[in-house]
Amino acid sequence: PGMAVQVTVLPSHRCLFDDPVQICVAGLLPQQAVTLRASLVDESGELFQAHARYRAGSSGELDLSRSPALGGSYSGVEPMGLLWSLQSKAPYKRLAKRNVLTPFCVDFEVYEGHGDMSHLLGKCTNERWFIGEGVKRISVREGRLKATLFLPPGPGPFPGLIDLYGSGGGLVEYRASLLASRGFVTLALAYMAFEDLPAMPEILELDYFEEAVNFLQKQQQVKDTGIGVLGLSKGADLALSMATFLPGIKAAVSISGSGFNSFIPLRVDGFTVPPHPYDLGRMKISDESGLVDFSDVLDDHRDPATWDCRIPMERSLAKFLFLSGLDDTNWKSDVYCQDAVQRLQQHGREVEFCSYSGAGHLLEPPYLPLCQASIHKVLGVFVHWGGQWREHAKAQEDAWHRIQAFFWQHL
Repeated sequence: PGMAVQVTVLPSHRCLFDDPVQICVAGLLPQQAVTLRASLVDESGELFQAHARYRAGSSGELDLSRSPALGGSYSGVEPMGLLWSLQSKAPYKRLAKRNVLTPFCVDFEVYEGHGDMSHLLGKCTNERWFIGEGVKRISVREGRLKATLFLPPGPGPFPGLIDLYGSGGGLVEYRASLLASRGFVTLALAYMAFEDLPAMPEILELDYFEEAVNFLQKQQQVKDTGIGVLGLSKGADLALSMATFLPGIKAAVSISGSGFNSFIPLRVDGFTVPPHPYDLGRMKISDESGLVDFSDVLDDHRDPATWDCRIPMERSLAKFLFLSGLDDTNWKSDVYCQDAVQRLQQHGREVEFCSYSGAGHLLEPPYLPLCQASIHKVLGVFVHWGGQWREHAKAQEDAWHRIQAFFWQHL
C-alpha cells in the first residue's frame, strides 16, 4: 500500500501505568489480516509478550477499542488486552516494578498475516510510568521506619494513605507511587524481609505502624481528617489491626485478607494478638508443577478455639472495604472476607465489600498482567495464586476505581 502503516497510542504515547489507552493502526489494506504484538522487558531483563490476530476494517484501519481480536493471547474486543495478557516465556514470573522512577516501555508491533511474524509493517512504543509529573519520592529512615513517601505536586492538603504489601516482604513502591499520582500522599511501608527487618519476624509491634501514622500526620500536605490504610494479603490484616487499635485511621481497605491475625503474633499495648493456628503439614505440593497450595493450612475460622486471633474490628470507628477473588488458590480469602463482613454487620457497622469471580490472590493495579504462580520471596517456594486472565484483568480495573472512590469519600 502506498501509505506506510502507522501504529498510534492515544491520547499520548506517554501515560501512567493505570491509564487505559486507545491503540490504533492506520494504512492497512481493507480487510487485511494482521497480528499485533506487545513486548515489554522488565528490570531483570525478562521478556513479557502478548499477541492477537485482527482483521482491518473496510478503510484499512484498526481500533482496538472497537475491533475484535480473532484469537491469540485473548479474543474479542479488549482495548487493553495486549497489556493484561503479557506473559513471560519462563513460567512463574511476576511482572512488578522495582524502580518507580523509570517507565515500562511497551512496544506495539503490527505484522502481516495470521501466521509467522516475519514481516513487520509498523510499530510504536508506549511509555507507561508509575509516577506522575511532579510527584516527589522521598526515602524515609526516621526512627525505626523503613518507608518511602510519595507527595503529589502542589500544597494540598491531600488525604494521607499507608500502603502495605504481603508476607513476601520488601519495600514495594509501585502501588503507592500510582496512588500519589492520583492525589494521595502515600507512604509505602516495609515491615519484614527488608534491610535489617527479619524475613520472618517472631513478633510484629503495633507501635511500629503507629510510628508510620504519626510520621504521615506530621506532613504539611496531609489533611488532618484522618489517615487511610491499604493492605494486600498479610498487609490486609495489619491494615485492619491498625484501623482497630490506632485512633488516627479513618478508612481501611483489605485486599485478599482476613479478619484475624495471620502467621505472626501482633503486640498491641499490653497484650498480644496470637496468630490464627495453622499447620504447614497441610500444604499441598503439586506433583507435576511443584506449586504449593496453602489453602488448607489454617484451622477452621469458625472454631471458637481460634477466636482469640480475631481482630476486634467492631470496636473501630473506621470505614472498611473488603476485596477478594473467588479464584484465590493461595488461601480462602473470600471465605475470610465474608466472615469479617458478617461480624461487622452483626455489630451494625456499614461495610463495603466486593468479591470477583475468576480473580486470584494478587489483585494489583490495572493492566499489570495476572500472575498465576510465582516464587514467594520469604518462603522460597513457588506459590499458586490463582485467577483467570480476562476476569482477573476486569477485577483489577474495578477494584482500583473502588479503592480510590472509597478513600476520597471517607478521607
